[in-house]
Amino acid sequence: MRERMAGGGFSTRRHGYGLLLVLILTSLIFQLATSEGDVAHVVTIVLQGGTFLAALWISQARTRLLRAGSVLVVAITIGSAITFAAAGQVDDVGARTVSLLLAGLAPVAIVHGLLDHFRAEGRVTVQTMFGVLCIYLLIGALFAFSYGVIDDLDSKPLFTGLAAGTNSDYLYFSFATLTTTGYGDLTAATDLGRSLAVTEALIGQIYMVTVVALIVGNLRRPAPQRTR
Repeated sequence: MRERMAGGGFSTRRHGYGLLLVLILTSLIFQLATSEGDVAHVVTIVLQGGTFLAALWISQARTRLLRAGSVLVVAITIGSAITFAAAGQVDDVGARTVSLLLAGLAPVAIVHGLLDHFRAEGRVTVQTMFGVLCIYLLIGALFAFSYGVIDDLDSKPLFTGLAAGTNSDYLYFSFATLTTTGYGDLTAATDLGRSLAVTEALIGQIYMVTVVALIVGNLRRPAPQRTR
């Protein structure tokens, strides 16, 4: 049964989005900790693909959709591995575009799953909170990959005083922008980069003061069961 795995008593409704949050954090930490390179691109694609599949599974997507998502992730991973083996390198634009696609699809599955979860529970739960935090982190990753693609395709550097950024730079800038921290050590140098940064900052603030605040404000513990 999909909601419960035999033996361990694991329930996707009780623990799924918390584990998904850990998976997303693992992917982000890996990208921040590793240097730019072909292996890092391939591993990032695998992690993003795993995140997408986990989001589909935890959100209890229909079997056909889950199979289609699995085929998509496997095809992308194999294609990246073949490209790496044949050419000896992974195209930066292609790798970031694939990661961008996967990071953009995962929140759609999570939203669908959260709506079903709310209808089933009839209230906001801790899993709902974990789910909206997963989406928040994926928004930051989505913009980070977008910055990378723009930097690779544009003839002008994305950041002032930096000839070429890395995955770590894009993630750092993305989450500093999303949270409106604004350290100022990295600033967008192009009109497109500035426009994207403003958009991300607005989305980050609106999401935190509306969606996250609403979920936390309505979080309720389950009522204790009455004993006879």
